[in-house]
Amino acid sequence: MVANEDLIKKLRTTFNLNIYEVKVWTSLLSKGTATAGELSDMSNVPRSRSYDVLESLEKKGFIIMKLGRPIKYLAVSPSEIVKRVKKNVQEKAEREIKSIEEVQTTDVFHELNLLFTQGINSVDPNTIAGSFKGRNNVYDHILNLADNAVKEVVIATTTDGIVRKLECMKTTFRKLSNKKVKIRIAAPLKTEKSKEAAKELSEFADVKDVDVNARFVIVDGKDLMFMVNHDKNTHESADVGIWVNTPFFSSALRTMFDYVWDKK
Repeated sequence: MVANEDLIKKLRTTFNLNIYEVKVWTSLLSKGTATAGELSDMSNVPRSRSYDVLESLEKKGFIIMKLGRPIKYLAVSPSEIVKRVKKNVQEKAEREIKSIEEVQTTDVFHELNLLFTQGINSVDPNTIAGSFKGRNNVYDHILNLADNAVKEVVIATTTDGIVRKLECMKTTFRKLSNKKVKIRIAAPLKTEKSKEAAKELSEFADVKDVDVNARFVIVDGKDLMFMVNHDKNTHESADVGIWVNTPFFSSALRTMFDYVWDKK
């Protein structure tokens, strides 16, 4: 069986192989065992390249060279290859994470922080702003802001939003709670899922069944992230959040939040 073009494209992306490697590999999978010449004919890979390709696949653990004359190659089980690839990806990720963590202890990182803090101090806070498109990007920035919270995090969200907060921010909320950072979450608890999420979040935060009719997060009374649209009619890829560092505007929204919160 010869792999079709769509399968070849997917395999190239998934396993980080070139087109010749994919063609030879899939040909061997369909054959089980074959010589270099047979694989060259089956895959339409030039014979001048087939040995290099087979050597590369062998090094990557996709095939096994069988001793004897003529030399033949055996296919490795796809499930075994997936395990190996996953292990390699995990090991590479762990090495990169360790390398990044080690950077934080260097003088270079200290200099970068110094440049950043000095630069921020010379900027008018009202000019510090940014927009984020896509819910994942919005949440990533919210988590970044929350991680640096010292006193308080205030959240106004929706029925579905509080469920997402539990899924994405539970670990961060636990850390904040351990640091004695006060967390308040207001959301209309109209579904069983939202009620369950509120109950679980109440371990780390004060949660109230309150509809502020808005979506925003205020950190330490100065950093504000507010969402432009209601999540009910907005696909997660089209969700937009605006971040501003402005105590004045944040204070105004917090006053509105407190008013609704205290009335409940």
